[in-house]
Amino acid sequence: MKYLSEYRDAELSKEYLEEIRKTVTRSWTIMEVCGGQTHSLVKNGLLGLLPREINMVHGPGCPVCVTPLNLIDKAIFLAEERGVILCSYGDMLRVPGSKKSLLAAKAGGADIRILYSPLEAVKIARENSDREVVFFAVGFETTAPANALSVVHAGRLGLTNYSILASHVLVPPAMKAVMDDPESHIQAFLAAGHVCTIMGMDEYYPLVEQYKIPIVITGFEPVDLLQGILMAVRQLERGQAKLENQYARMVRPQGNESARETIARVFEVKDRMWRGMTVIPDSGYEVKGDYAAFDATKKFSIELEDAPENQECIAGEIMKGIRKPPDCPNFGKNCTPENPLGAPMVSSEGACAAYYHFSGIDTIDKK
Repeated sequence: MKYLSEYRDAELSKEYLEEIRKTVTRSWTIMEVCGGQTHSLVKNGLLGLLPREINMVHGPGCPVCVTPLNLIDKAIFLAEERGVILCSYGDMLRVPGSKKSLLAAKAGGADIRILYSPLEAVKIARENSDREVVFFAVGFETTAPANALSVVHAGRLGLTNYSILASHVLVPPAMKAVMDDPESHIQAFLAAGHVCTIMGMDEYYPLVEQYKIPIVITGFEPVDLLQGILMAVRQLERGQAKLENQYARMVRPQGNESARETIARVFEVKDRMWRGMTVIPDSGYEVKGDYAAFDATKKFSIELEDAPENQECIAGEIMKGIRKPPDCPNFGKNCTPENPLGAPMVSSEGACAAYYHFSGIDTIDKK
């Protein structure tokens, strides 16, 4: 398959590994921002194949993992107390809220449905005019266009029973927050290629300039990641700090202008709480006033008190690159996919889930 199989080529991966070994002369800490990149690194055994000088740490790039407890509690409240049809992507269902998960609420009789697209939720709203339908709109910039489009589409259809519970977070402000953390020791970033496919590259130049740090926009397959690491190491070894685009087959400097226009039409940038971290300024999307009728929080006047995080979970430190999943004393013991203490153990992009399922693999996937 073009643009896929060639980026899983084992021989080419070995060549990049060898070039990294020839290039590196000292220890460097590099953060891959996206949870999809984390899973690829772990699943394909790349962490064990890299030279010991390269320390890969895992970033906050899992939107499910950083969705606050309060929003999960709001989703459960809507389904249980307000009787809405709550629609969600599947990987949100097992993430623990303050008292239970959406899956537990569904098992208890709440009408919670797993969908692959918010437009499916609009269809459900059209077919159930006597019921309120809420889509739990979680994601980074990558899913924002589809979620915004669902609001526009519902408006065109004249639907008054559709709304979204928005939990959109933005990557560049999170990278800034990670760098501003006094415990941060990150020296280069692999940026998320799919986010840049939508948003373009301009948001990353100020980060490079402010922190004098290399940022390489990178894809998700083994060859992508190894080439991205090599590009970052070359910069570090030369004392350079530039923005480079490894994922040029998908990312254009201006991004996807049509998608960006759709986002801007429905959403506005606001401060956002990140689970396990803190409130990060200008790091989230909220539904704009013109579309307030489609904002579930406003529509249903949801007021819930914030619940404290599980003190046994170190997800925040993991997502800031300060610690790794095996550093947690509960990893694989009191915290498993069947009984998670935190979201990174159950999300399809969570670092803890990646280590739990794949950390025993020590060879490149040759499929």
